[in-house]
Amino acid sequence: MTERAIIAIPMGDPAGIGPEITMKSLTKQEIYDVCKPLVIGNTAVIKKAIEIVEANLEVNEVSSPTEGKYELGTVDVINLDNIDIDTLEYGQVSAQGGQGAFEYIKRSVELAMDGQVQALATTPINKESLKAAKVPYIGHTEMLEDLAGSDDPLTMFEVNGMRIFFLTRHLSLKDAIAEMTKERVQDYLIRCDRALQRLGVENRRFAVAGLNPHSGEGGLFGWEEVEQIKPGIELAVKDGIDAVGPVPADSVFFQALNGKYDAVLSLYHDQGHIAAKMTDFHRTVSITNGLPFLRTSVDHGTAFDIAGKNIAESISMEECIKVAAQYAPNFTRTTL
Repeated sequence: MTERAIIAIPMGDPAGIGPEITMKSLTKQEIYDVCKPLVIGNTAVIKKAIEIVEANLEVNEVSSPTEGKYELGTVDVINLDNIDIDTLEYGQVSAQGGQGAFEYIKRSVELAMDGQVQALATTPINKESLKAAKVPYIGHTEMLEDLAGSDDPLTMFEVNGMRIFFLTRHLSLKDAIAEMTKERVQDYLIRCDRALQRLGVENRRFAVAGLNPHSGEGGLFGWEEVEQIKPGIELAVKDGIDAVGPVPADSVFFQALNGKYDAVLSLYHDQGHIAAKMTDFHRTVSITNGLPFLRTSVDHGTAFDIAGKNIAESISMEECIKVAAQYAPNFTRTTL
């Protein structure tokens, strides 16, 4: 039997749903069947979350991953003791929440870089709380990129066996289109192929989504496919990448979901997000490739409006941990 990987779980913004969905996830035997979950957070907040979700869990404080019990009924926690539980307000932006969330991620990255944990499964953080704490990052990806010394990590979604990469992320649609050059398409297809290889995926057939209706119909509805996207695909094919397209975006994701392609390169943020979340919102998992370590994440926010109310679903967190456990044994630590 394969040794269970240790998965670090930074608990996220303490005023959000991260601690709740983590505790709910750790009441499930199937999580412990596939990995050793280690929470990086604050013991007082964790104990409060256990009360809120009415879970039968005991907290085991550890100073290093080797001290964990990793058995159902026990939550192993590295306690950073950085939250004043008496002043913590659920659903509220706060500097201590933003600073705490950053410190949990920072410690998790340190453990991963040192090889003490095999992957990170991250919970939601809040951009406004990060700003209040003067943390100089807009989100997880930028934070991880800097802490790990990586350049331009790749985002990949996985849901029900469908994998989606993103050529561009947080840009206006106008700016994203300007980034859709043949050189970028070529480069991303090569990097996406290497990313899947690192995860242990043997068959790697890619489809590139079209931008315009019917992929431009030979220039009738736009020239981006003719002038940039298709030439970029052809350059990647010459480099040995198994890629086709552009395939009209109204059909390519359905085809990938049914096994025709191993991954789709989405051209812009919402194109791939909509496809994934309409397939199964709660089971969409985000994987950050291009880091020295494996990182998965839930694909939703801190949900301040329902934090502390035992309403939040934990399905996405459970899937996030399971996907990290699935890929961890095959993941290679070579830099892309």
